[in-house]
Amino acid sequence: MSRPQHFGWFLSRGFGPHGWGHPYHDWDYTWHRPELYQQSVRALEQAGFDLVIIEDALSLGNADTLDLRIRSAYGGPKHDPLLLAPYLFDVTQHIGIAPTVNPLAYSPYQAARQFATLQHLSDYRFGINVVTDVGSSRHFGVEPLDHDGAYDRAEEWLGAVQRLWHSWGPDALVADAATGHFADGSKLDALHHRGAHYSFDGPLNALPFPTLPSRDHLLASRQNPPYSGDSVVDFGESRGGEGSSGDPIVVSPGGSPRGLAFAGTNSQVQLALASLDIETVRAYRAKVLESAAAHGRTAADIDILFVFKPIITASREEADRVVEASAHPSDADLLVIAAGQSSDLETDLTGLDLDKPIDPAIFGDHVSRGSIKGLLGRFDSFADATLREILTAKARLGRISTRSGYVGTAEEIADFIQELGDDADNDGFIFSGDLHPVTIHRMLDELVPILRRRGILRRSYGDGGLRGNLRDF
Repeated sequence: MSRPQHFGWFLSRGFGPHGWGHPYHDWDYTWHRPELYQQSVRALEQAGFDLVIIEDALSLGNADTLDLRIRSAYGGPKHDPLLLAPYLFDVTQHIGIAPTVNPLAYSPYQAARQFATLQHLSDYRFGINVVTDVGSSRHFGVEPLDHDGAYDRAEEWLGAVQRLWHSWGPDALVADAATGHFADGSKLDALHHRGAHYSFDGPLNALPFPTLPSRDHLLASRQNPPYSGDSVVDFGESRGGEGSSGDPIVVSPGGSPRGLAFAGTNSQVQLALASLDIETVRAYRAKVLESAAAHGRTAADIDILFVFKPIITASREEADRVVEASAHPSDADLLVIAAGQSSDLETDLTGLDLDKPIDPAIFGDHVSRGSIKGLLGRFDSFADATLREILTAKARLGRISTRSGYVGTAEEIADFIQELGDDADNDGFIFSGDLHPVTIHRMLDELVPILRRRGILRRSYGDGGLRGNLRDF
């Protein structure tokens, strides 16, 4: 038996036209109705997944790239994932939901109040995937910030939200029906926040969160009488990035030095793109954990989950055929990839000469360094390859058995997952794709039983909401 790992699903195209451009669109789900997502999230909970993270972007992009974003419904439209969350909570009992939120879109007071409400209504299964944005400021009437400046704003925002969550002191809630005394106003913090980006007063007009049991308490309670959430009686004090153990969990992406510092300070889940190389995984984990330690936290306070999108085949022979078919993409195949990259980069690559290097000057200030690095892939600079070579490298697939790609049988994918858990101390994986029943079953039907038989994937849930899921092991 191998060590257990945590698993989640990343709804990678956001709350948008799921199935569009794929054959399974003709299953005739209505993407803007909740039933599609409710059916899918029930399947993920049945599979034992810890959480679903819903991608989002606030903007369709610059005026001159709008068509690139919506032509194939690649970059939009996107509805607000925060408003989808209650529909997913309604049909599940254990799995956590973490919509993407951007400090641009919510004032701290509004965010603290809405998120507190969802945390209570979901029985402590709510999380927030905090992202920064350097290109959507014009929609909100604020000046754009550079990459690190946007992280500074997000850090102030999150700290303010957490302080509002704890503006009710530990003894503020009296709830004594015999005396008719509900709460003690003297125990509330009427805070006055005057920061670089936000200015507001407290306290918050929403109930605080109870302190949930520690990981050790949860594990001990499962060996004795089971923990009951009804026994939670006190409210926790804020503890920096960890906050109260009843707070919504914080998810963050971002591998830049500033992004890693944000994660080390604030996040309970840090996302990263999966690597096929064990040493690369170890090195990335070490950077995140070093950042956490620098901010007074430990490895138990943060789970590092790697995002990947395996292609699971029925046999090794089929896997070999899939890889071989990708080795020599046509110009039409490359243009499809270029269109998707153009949407992500908000820069039209489709009209460029395939056999010339890209001039990096075509990327405006609105294009993130991460997106440009993602386009380059294994190449160090645009001078090292033509556009054809860059796109061909993205089109080519590889076999998981040789650690050259993510194509393989369910057994081979499970071998890879097990190897990273056993040899790189990996915390777990986030599968990426549409939140669509066809996508989920295609990827998980054969894999879930194998992972369970190996002791890698949970068979049951404990207590404590989403934070409890992450602390179960």
